[in-house]
Amino acid sequence: MARLKIRKGDHVVVLAGKDKDKNGEVLKVIPKENRVIVQGVNMTKRHQRQTPQQEGGIKMREAPIHISNVALEDPKDGKPTRVGYKFLKDGRKVRFARRSGEVIDG
Repeated sequence: MARLKIRKGDHVVVLAGKDKDKNGEVLKVIPKENRVIVQGVNMTKRHQRQTPQQEGGIKMREAPIHISNVALEDPKDGKPTRVGYKFLKDGRKVRFARRSGEVIDG
């Protein structure tokens, strides 16, 4: 299983599909299926049965999208970028945006 360069909490841009060019925050990463759930992207209707705790009806929720169809948002200009890894002077390994060279996780 390949190591995924996108993590929960990252801001990503959708590259392909019906929600192309939309951006949002990663809510969940599903490494076994190489998929991510992005807030407000790939919305589907889900029929919910009424329970004592929950109201019934048709709810909108996010469906998983393949990780190849999303790219990390560059912290500098908000455009899609690829992710690289580098070691800082203090020995920490961090991700950085290849487009601008900006460090993603500090």
